[in-house]
Amino acid sequence: MLFERKVYTVSELTKKIRETLEVNFDLIWVTGEISNLRTPSSGHYYFTLKDKESQIKAVLFRPQLRFLKFLPQDGMDIICYGRLTVYEKRGEYQIIIEYLEPKGIGALSFAFEQLKEKLSKEGLFDQAHKKPIPFLPKRIGIITSPTGAAIRDMIQIIGRRFSNLEIYIYPVRVQGEEAPSEIVRAIYEMNQWGKVDVIILGRGGGSLEDLWAFNTEEVARAIFDSKIPIISAVGHEIDFTIADFVAISSGT
Repeated sequence: MLFERKVYTVSELTKKIRETLEVNFDLIWVTGEISNLRTPSSGHYYFTLKDKESQIKAVLFRPQLRFLKFLPQDGMDIICYGRLTVYEKRGEYQIIIEYLEPKGIGALSFAFEQLKEKLSKEGLFDQAHKKPIPFLPKRIGIITSPTGAAIRDMIQIIGRRFSNLEIYIYPVRVQGEEAPSEIVRAIYEMNQWGKVDVIILGRGGGSLEDLWAFNTEEVARAIFDSKIPIISAVGHEIDFTIADFVAISSGT
């Protein structure tokens, strides 16, 4: 009896390999170094994940970027979470990344330093761009949470030192996903209104994650673009935010 041969087409074989790979390797964690990073107009991130002996293609699709606080870059050591598959048109196996973080440093800390370096190079922290505070301001705008302890402290201190000052409060969330956009809108509307001499942007202390709204690029640029000088009163004395570097510090 003749041996019956099973002959696969290239497409059939590639499909079978993909199915086998996906069944045996579901969602997995992988660590390696990013290299050959490219970002076409689609907004997806394509790169090679490598170590000293091997490499694998990787892709981070644009929708997943919303979960990251930083931008991947060549030479970065990362830990990533994703699923293995085969890109059938090229017969290449790859990992589709759902999440990644820098290896050896927290994602938020890395994002902070990354944004700080970017904005510093653009000149957003330069003293030449700082707007002078009026010697005797008559009206102060405060952008903060209306329910936190910080607003009570600020009103008490201002009232004790300058009893004749008018205070206008613009209530915003100071923590969470919606906070940055609310803060940006408050700065814009205070500027459009134009009735205050100084804006205080404040909240109480907290962890890096708690203070993250004040470490976002959109808030930093809104502070920089403000025609009204802004004092950053965010966190405790040991806390530093991107907002502090862009704004007029309380000691200036």
